[in-house]
Amino acid sequence: MRVHWLQHVPFEGLGCMEEWFLSRGHDLSCTRMFEAPELPSTNDFDWLVVMGGPMGVHDQEKYPWLEAEIELIRETLERSKRILGICLGAQLMAAALGAKIKRSQHKEIGWFHVQSQAMGDDPLGKIMPPRFRAFHWHGETFDAPSDAKPLGSSEATSCQGFRSGPRGLALQYHLELRPQDVSQLTEACPEDLSPGPYVQDPEAFLEKNYEFDEANEMIRRILEALENSD
Repeated sequence: MRVHWLQHVPFEGLGCMEEWFLSRGHDLSCTRMFEAPELPSTNDFDWLVVMGGPMGVHDQEKYPWLEAEIELIRETLERSKRILGICLGAQLMAAALGAKIKRSQHKEIGWFHVQSQAMGDDPLGKIMPPRFRAFHWHGETFDAPSDAKPLGSSEATSCQGFRSGPRGLALQYHLELRPQDVSQLTEACPEDLSPGPYVQDPEAFLEKNYEFDEANEMIRRILEALENSD
């Protein structure tokens, strides 16, 4: 399977997902939007992965390629191709489906519980427990698109993801990050870590290695479900 992923900043990669894709024999290619934002055609891939970044959906004046990226995501969804959006990627998917993107009341950075809404008739319902911990790093959020299935919420954020058809998945939170990936985020974006009710201290969230392991295992199972989606 041809997997293409969109990278918005050099310090946010695929995390543990890169090893998973390669171990399954998928062809992996990347557009680094910060270097050469030349997007592929939807004919060029079978699966699109849209990663995070510090910019927002509404920053199109500063990052003019965001408009073309949203259009590519919209076409991918319309063609029912596999697509996974994480953090900013989830917000871009929501925008492509016509949902409102807005500033969160509180930044959410660190390990916080997600209340899952994945139903038993959905393969994700067998993967996501009713309540689980995920790593968060975001200051914006979105409304669930009108034709999508909401997948969860947290105390700080009412919509933590959604399912769009059998092959479209948006996750506001991170399951793919490893401790070294979070260390890079912390070094690159220290200004995000201003005190707040849902902003944890980096020393606290970096010491939870067992939570990274559990999150990484969950994203691998989610990838497998998307890989096998009809």
